Amino acid sequence: MADQHAASTPRLRALASRWLGLGLATVVAVVTLGLGVTGRLTLYVSPETVWFACAASALLLIIAVWSCTIPLGGEGDHDHTASASGTDAAASRRRLLQTAGVVAGGVVASGVVLAGLLLPPASLSAQLAMSRAGEATVLFAGADDVTIGVADTTTFGVGDWASAFATATRPENFDGAAVTLTGFVTPGEGDGVGLTRMTITHCVIDAQPATVPVAGGLTGDYETGQWVEVTGTVRADADGMLRIEPSAVKKVSEPKDPYEY
Repeated sequence: MADQHAASTPRLRALASRWLGLGLATVVAVVTLGLGVTGRLTLYVSPETVWFACAASALLLIIAVWSCTIPLGGEGDHDHTASASGTDAAASRRRLLQTAGVVAGGVVASGVVLAGLLLPPASLSAQLAMSRAGEATVLFAGADDVTIGVADTTTFGVGDWASAFATATRPENFDGAAVTLTGFVTPGEGDGVGLTRMTITHCVIDAQPATVPVAGGLTGDYETGQWVEVTGTVRADADGMLRIEPSAVKKVSEPKDPYEY
């Protein structure tokens, strides 16, 4: 009985190590490819990096299939040989630490993978946008020349206008510009409200909120987080502050791609 237990322990350890390594990575690769095929991977990464994530996942699946040709536990032969060269006590302590590391890592990694499988893909929330407000004072500073006559403001999104509002040295140049913008409602300064969109460079980890102020009492009709389409005109106040004066506001569903880049 003791011999059977001793023989099964290395096998169980090898199974756990393989699951912790290629097993979990294979699940993540399959989920990534599924999100890529359904077009929902853009909820996590920018469209420019979708192809890279899918290519890396496909390569990982190929490696996983190839790894099945390696006998179970064969990848640890070198470690067993090294352990035999040390004292029994040292080898026992090292095996104990390895087992503890595999179990702890397996529990954490398995929890992350299960969360990815069970929880539906979702965009970043309005609450997160408000918590990150102020982390980056100017979005896209230096990325584009937003001076009227150089840039076509008809193509501006919320992020472009947020940058223009924050950096404009001649705000009167923007006065009268027509806008149609889509975003979600967030609290503004005082009794005002903001139109917000999360902007990402590479993935949702670097996401930052871009917000433009909207004149008018939208708070009573639209809850925080409600997606709306605002049509209106940019106005420059006497103090040089820019805001959007809406002519029409309507509720809309969250866009398929809720981010700007």
